[in-house]
Amino acid sequence: MAHRRRGVGVGRAGGDAYGKKAEEIKATSLASAMETVEKLELKLEEFAKKHKHAVQNDPEFRSKFLEMCAPLGVDPLSAEKGFWGSMLGIGEFYYELSVKVAEVCLASRSRNGGIIRVSEVKDILTQRGTKYQFANSKNKSTYAEDDIITSVKKLSKLGSGFRTIKVGRAVLIVSVPEELDDDHMHVLNLAEEEPFGMVTTDLMSKKLGWDIERSNRALELLLGKGMVWLDIHCGEKNYWFPR
Repeated sequence: MAHRRRGVGVGRAGGDAYGKKAEEIKATSLASAMETVEKLELKLEEFAKKHKHAVQNDPEFRSKFLEMCAPLGVDPLSAEKGFWGSMLGIGEFYYELSVKVAEVCLASRSRNGGIIRVSEVKDILTQRGTKYQFANSKNKSTYAEDDIITSVKKLSKLGSGFRTIKVGRAVLIVSVPEELDDDHMHVLNLAEEEPFGMVTTDLMSKKLGWDIERSNRALELLLGKGMVWLDIHCGEKNYWFPR
C-alpha cells in the first residue's frame, strides 16, 4: 500500500509567515506608540505654554508638572537650551538652586557630619532671602522642599555624593560619599523616633535586638564621619544625632 508523503517545509513556511506577521504587527504597534508619544509631547508643550506662570511661580504646580513629564521621558531640567530652556527656564532655576543647596550643606558639614534635613536647608535659604527670578518675569520665585529634593537629584548626577534619604517622616540630604547600609539606616530611624535624637547601645539592644558588637560597628562609621556626637556621662556613652 502506497503511503502519501507529507509536503516538506509546510510547517516552516507557516512559521515564517507567522513570524513575518508578528514583525509587521510589532512595527505597526511601535509606530503607533511613537506617534502617540509625539502627540502627547505636543500637548505637554501646549500645556507648558499655557501654564508657564504657574510652573515658574507655584512650587506645588511645578512639582506636579515634572511628574507629568517623567512618563514621557521629557526632562525640562536637562534642556538648558532649546524649547524647554528658552520657554520655561526651570533647568537654569534648578541649577542655581542646587548651587545654593550645596553651599548650605557644605557650610554645615562640620556641625552635622554631612547629614541635614531638607526642611532645615529651606529654612536657611528663606532666612537668607534667597529667591530666583526667571527671565522676562517681574516676580521672584520661591520654592518648596520638593524643589530642593529635585535640585539634589541634579547634584547627584555629577557624582558629588549628594543624595536624599527618607528617615521616618523626614527627608535628609547626605553630602558625603560614604554609603549607608541597612544597619546605619536603622540607627538613623531610631534616633529620629527619640525625642532628643539620642541613642545608646542599651536602647539599640532593646529596640533593635542587636548585640553590643553590632551596635558599635554601626555607630563607628557614623561617629568617625561626624554624623553623630559622642557624650560620655557617668560612664555611659550617649550618641547624639544633630537636628
